[in-house]
Formats: sequence, C-alpha cells, structure tokens
Amino acid sequence: MKTTIAKVGQFVDRSVKIGAWIANKRSSGKIAFLQLRDGTGFIQGVVVKAEVGEDIFAKAKSITQESSLYVTGTVREDERSPSGYELTVTDIDVIHEAVDYPITPKEHGTEFLMDHRHLWLRSKRQHAVMKIRNEIIRSTYEFFNQNDFVKIDPPILTGSAPEGTSELFATKYFDEDAYLSQSGQLYMEAAAMALGRVFSFGPTFRAEKSKTRRHLIEFWMIEPEMAFVEHDESLEIQEQYVAYIVQSVLKNCPLELKTLGRNLENLEKIKAPFPRITYDDAVKFLHKEGFDDIKWGDDFGAPHETAIANHYDTPVFIINYPTSLKPFYMQPHPERDDVVLCADLIAPEGYGEIIGGSERIHDMELLKQRLDEHNLDLSAYQWYLELRKYGSIPHSGFGLGLERTVAWISGVEHVRESIPFPRLLNRLYP
Repeated sequence: MKTTIAKVGQFVDRSVKIGAWIANKRSSGKIAFLQLRDGTGFIQGVVVKAEVGEDIFAKAKSITQESSLYVTGTVREDERSPSGYELTVTDIDVIHEAVDYPITPKEHGTEFLMDHRHLWLRSKRQHAVMKIRNEIIRSTYEFFNQNDFVKIDPPILTGSAPEGTSELFATKYFDEDAYLSQSGQLYMEAAAMALGRVFSFGPTFRAEKSKTRRHLIEFWMIEPEMAFVEHDESLEIQEQYVAYIVQSVLKNCPLELKTLGRNLENLEKIKAPFPRITYDDAVKFLHKEGFDDIKWGDDFGAPHETAIANHYDTPVFIINYPTSLKPFYMQPHPERDDVVLCADLIAPEGYGEIIGGSERIHDMELLKQRLDEHNLDLSAYQWYLELRKYGSIPHSGFGLGLERTVAWISGVEHVRESIPFPRLLNRLYP
C-alpha cells in the first residue's frame, strides 16, 4: 500500500511503501536508523540486517543524506517517536543518490543557510514553520468565510499609494508611473462598498531600508474591510480573528510546535478580548519604565512596543495615535482633533505590531483636506473620493502581517524564517 508519512497511523502493523528522502541516518552494529522525510512529515525507519539481508542492509548503510528512495516497511506504534510511529524497513529502492549535500547536521551560519534557503527548507525546523504558516492561512480563510466575508484580490500594480510613495518600488507601466502595492486597502474599501465585508490575502512591498528582525521587503498581508462597521466593532473582529488562528495552530499543529520547542502555555492564553491602552497612557507608562526620551507625538520603536507588550500576557491594542503619525485616510476621534480612531495590535514576547487598523474617513470634504495636507495628487485619488460621493458610510478595516504573525506563533526569532524565500535589504537570492 503506497502512502505518506502523515497517514501511516492508518496502517499500523501493515506493510506500506513511501517515497522519501534521507534527512539523516546512523547505524549501530547490525541495525541502521534512517530518518525519513516525505514533505508530509518525518519518521524513523529501522533496518535490521538479520531481517533484510546483506544487499538491503548495505544500501541502508551507504545511502547518503538527501538521497531519494522508495522505502517499504511495516508500520509500528512507538510512543518514543514524536509522531507516535516507526517503520520497520523491509526493502529499499534508491531513486537518486545525493552527493556532498551542503547542509549537514553540524551548525551553519545564517548567511550560509540563507544562501542555501532552497535546501534549508527541507530541515525539520523549517518544515515545522512552513506547516504553521499554512495552518494560519487555512484558518484565516475559514474564519472569514464563517463570518460572511468575501475574498477579493486587489491589484499589485497601482498608480497611487495609501501611505505616500516614499517607500514604494516604482516601475513604468508603459508610459505611466506605477508602483508595487504596499497595501490593497484602498481597493478593498471600494470592494466593501459593493460586497459589505471583504478580505484580501496577497503580497505587499515596502522599499524600507531596515535590517531588523521584524522587517521584510516583500511580505504577505491579510486585509479585511467592513462596511457599516465602526472602530470598536472592528477591534472586536480583530481580536476574535487572532485568537481563532492561534487556537487553530494549537489544535492542528501540535507536533510542529513541539519540534520548535514553543511554549504552549503562552499561546493557550491568547483568547479574546485583548487589553487596550491609549497612546496617551502608553507614553505615560513608558516614562514610568524609564523611557524618558519618548515625547507625545513620537512614534514607538521596537523597544517601546516590547516594554508595553511585556506588561500583558496577550496581544495588546494601542489605540488613538496622534493624527500626525498616521496616514491620511484615518477617521478623527469624535472628541479630539489631535488623534485618530486607530489601533496597532502588539504581539507578546517582543514580536511587535502584527495588525494596524482604523476607522476610515467617510466625509468627502475632510478626505480632500487630508489629501491636500499630505501633498497627494487629488486626480490620482478621484476614484477613491467617489466612494464618499455615492452613498458614503462609516467603515473600518485592518491589515495583519502574515510573517510577523507566523514568527510570533512559531516562536522563531527572525521573520526571515517565516516566509519560504525572504526578500531582505541585501538579499534577492535565491
């Protein structure tokens, strides 16, 4: 019976055939232990010389790391195994023998591993991170589908930018200027006016010359927009969504979390509602914590966000930032003209902002004023203004950065491990 490692539990005490690669191996006298992987998981294959004969045992001892093979054997339950199963090998058919595989079980430097990212992905740790990423994506679709959102795909090439063009990649669109999208938000607002509740999931690009562990040049965003939803209701949806994906990972990726050594107690605490702190109170809190340099009107950096997050067990919303710090489209606070109805959701354990969101301006004249204040060309945003001309309504939205969320839930230190092929300031290869 041909199967995969993920499904061997269906075939206990039965013979199966699996296509796999050799992740690692060791031998002890007349027994060889093959660490097999097939993309769906990892399992140990035990080859006993007395049971398979000289020829097959010789193959088991000589086969090299990352060689491909078909392996036949009997599935056994083994509580010592991370997966709960082991394979007693009866036959080996080598497909291709790998020679001098560069990533060995010894320690390698980060740059070496990044140069060999196409191979590093095969490792047990990277496999676990990618499986968790996949579960976050799967549960994202599940959450929004269950809550009556419609998936919409905004363009990647745009003629304008939600937050200005200073950090965008410019290109030529025939004889016009165009930019790689830094957000699908404006288009998602248009879609929300047509379909009520919508979400997008796609790549975004920021030409930001940052080398921190939180930043990528190309990353993926989940961006919902919601008609007839004001700021507080939007916050409730955000916290429900984040709690949902965390609990889905806990339920469906226990082996991957164990492989990464993730502290499960920290994740089990992630349940809505999340605490909220105003920007004003956050500044006061930081002063008490010794951050005397921060002044009202300053943006928070990584150390500031981490200090605030460390005060809580769950993600925390920082709400009502100064108008001067935020993009043109955010709705002013009804009682103050110096702050806007917005929130950043800060993840625990030093992972920083994972969501930015706000209520959007729905008054056409105020939006025109904001565009002028930001020195943006009104003609480029004419279509966006028309959303306020024809049946304008209160509406809100947010964007979740997938890679930061993957890094946080997985517990990996740097976002470069949370995307298959990271694009960093000095890295476009492989």
